[in-house]
Amino acid sequence: MKKIVLNISLIGSLLLSLGTLQSCNDALDINPQPGQVEDDGTPFSTTDALYNYLMGNVYGSMEPGTAIYLSAVITDEVKPGSGSGGQEFDLHRFFLNSQNTQATDIWQNNYAVINHVNRLIRGAAGVVPTSAADATRLSNIIAQARALRAFSYIQLESLYSEDMADPNALGVILLKDVPDLNAKLPRVKNSDVYSFIEEDLTFARNTLTTEGTNQYFVGKSAVNAMAARYFLYKRDYAQAKTYAEAVVNASAAGGFGLTAATPITSSQSGTTIGGSTWNSFFYGQTTATVGTSFNPYRQMWVDQNRGESIFSLGRIAATGNGVAVGTYWNTNSSSLTGSPMWFWGRNLYNLFVDNFGSTTPGVNMGEKGDIRYLTNRDPTTAPNANYASLYPNNLQQTRTSDRLVIDKYPGKAGTNTRNDLKLFRLSEMYFILAECAINNSQLTTAAGYIKSVRDARNFRAPVALPVYTNAQAAWADVLKERRIELALEGHRYIDLKRLANKAGVTMDRNNTDDIVMTSNLPNGDYRYTLPIPLSEISANPNVKQNTGY
Repeated sequence: MKKIVLNISLIGSLLLSLGTLQSCNDALDINPQPGQVEDDGTPFSTTDALYNYLMGNVYGSMEPGTAIYLSAVITDEVKPGSGSGGQEFDLHRFFLNSQNTQATDIWQNNYAVINHVNRLIRGAAGVVPTSAADATRLSNIIAQARALRAFSYIQLESLYSEDMADPNALGVILLKDVPDLNAKLPRVKNSDVYSFIEEDLTFARNTLTTEGTNQYFVGKSAVNAMAARYFLYKRDYAQAKTYAEAVVNASAAGGFGLTAATPITSSQSGTTIGGSTWNSFFYGQTTATVGTSFNPYRQMWVDQNRGESIFSLGRIAATGNGVAVGTYWNTNSSSLTGSPMWFWGRNLYNLFVDNFGSTTPGVNMGEKGDIRYLTNRDPTTAPNANYASLYPNNLQQTRTSDRLVIDKYPGKAGTNTRNDLKLFRLSEMYFILAECAINNSQLTTAAGYIKSVRDARNFRAPVALPVYTNAQAAWADVLKERRIELALEGHRYIDLKRLANKAGVTMDRNNTDDIVMTSNLPNGDYRYTLPIPLSEISANPNVKQNTGY
């Protein structure tokens, strides 16, 4: 049998993307990612070999960038940029079907990771530890792999299950081991997938020996963060609270807190916020400062420091592993001259400005103090103060005259567009705790968690404690804060599905967010769940499609 390296979803025939059945000898050899090793079914002989497979084929196969991109384009996070050639305009206008490229890629990539983990576990049976330390290492390798398998299933469930809160609703295909070549497995109930996710998370939590001192490897805090998000999505608020609190408490014990917005000036930058000298040292605009900043929150986004990242996928500038996430928004660099493919959606940009204050460079610039305006938009941004009047008389002007350049992924030293993918950050845990408090009618407690994040992001002073008169107002404020803080991190699409009705809001596009009449996806629309890819349906007739497709 030829060796097979998986980097697409391999269900049944292992050739779903071709939509045909082929014999084992005709199976394709697919080029691995850098560092990947081939698996021909032979058990691994050493922990070194198993570790190399974990790094190259499991971590190395993970690519959540596509889900981040889909979430932004289909919701209200972005609008067409001046450098766009029309890419994904169909998705932006809600033309979503089973042949959508992004929905297919997300499905296939997560099943690639799952298949690699299943192969690693199968191969681990052949590893005989040479010492007690080697046995611990072997257990930790398996624990990391199982946690990443759980993460992949959480991703699949959140995007392809119509209702994660219903244990009897249809989930995804459950692969517990390496499937037979002729297997055509059906989708199973959510509860079946959930049992498997929880087994993996429990094993990983009980096995891993560190909280996670390195954000590029799964530690206990990363496992607990996965669990907190997973239980929140399935509306098990008691469990979500338990694991979010575990992450927050561990971070406090380790001196690892929410990333601060201060200092806002330095001896080199001077005090003129937004001035040319200040910009050079905040944004790293000169040859000497590229990929650096004096500000801790900005440092996190240029990968100068870890910041509050609990778990990130490393994207090394020199070797070019994984997708350069910045190229989704800007072709060459995050500036007006970098051929922007997408700009910030106007209403989201307005939220940045509202929380920041004056945008005129000087000592009083940003008197409201929210660092996220400065960090998220490039200083070459050219907003049009009359943007509202551009619609509907001159639709093309909405793209060329109101230029809101995205700078959340500016790149790091050595590259303009390549940044680590920060899959779990501490701020999300505070938002999860806020949701749990609202569910328990503890509105003041929820407000305290939101204030904690807003205080950390403010370079002027602590902010006022929000006052929620009812649960709907609290849900709306949590959703708003998640929209600002977690923008372009892959949350908005799922958040609108989960929370819009509770919050009494809808998707929030501005009339200038397209060059045609702009619309919003209604709450409860079937397109808040992705279609099962046609390639899967064609090769596996036992798989049922989601409603509406």
